[in-house]
Amino acid sequence: MNPPVKTPGTTRALPNLIFASRWLQLPLYIGLIAAQAIYVFHFWVELVHLIEAAFGSEVALHKLVESIGYKSDVEITGLNETVIMLVVLALIDVVMISNLLIMVIVGGYETFVSRMNLQDHPDQPEWLSHVNASVLKVKLATAIIGISSIHLLKTFINAGNYSEKVLMWQTLIHVVFLLSAMAIAATDRIMHPVADTPDH
Repeated sequence: MNPPVKTPGTTRALPNLIFASRWLQLPLYIGLIAAQAIYVFHFWVELVHLIEAAFGSEVALHKLVESIGYKSDVEITGLNETVIMLVVLALIDVVMISNLLIMVIVGGYETFVSRMNLQDHPDQPEWLSHVNASVLKVKLATAIIGISSIHLLKTFINAGNYSEKVLMWQTLIHVVFLLSAMAIAATDRIMHPVADTPDH
């Protein structure tokens, strides 16, 4: 058996530098954590406005109506079912985007930067134990479909304030997202076929 060939130090320096360059992504993930904090702040601002409007604050009510882009032929003097539903959907939208950020931050760091070694941590996400680039792509595509669904539902509830062209394009874009996710999942299934389990 031939002994392994030793690579000169100068030759190994370049691969080591290239491999170490993955840490350049760290500021990007820290930036996403900052964006996550902004989303948390925005969520609580909207929630406080909703609570204040429920107790009769007209200032909070007008801020909510302005933030959701709701328009009505009659003056809005208090919370109604449509306004509440649009605000709640906006809060759900923030939560789903926050979940998307978590998947990108945690999954991306684990996949492309460094292992987190969370095997014994009681709060380790179930999906993190088998995450890779393919799994991450499918999960991100699914999350984007969920976010698109919330936006589409908000548009349909407030359809009177949108033109038919906007409604048509939003529906078409959602369908494209759905087909894209199906294509990604199918491609991943073809490239990584699941072994058939023997019948017992």
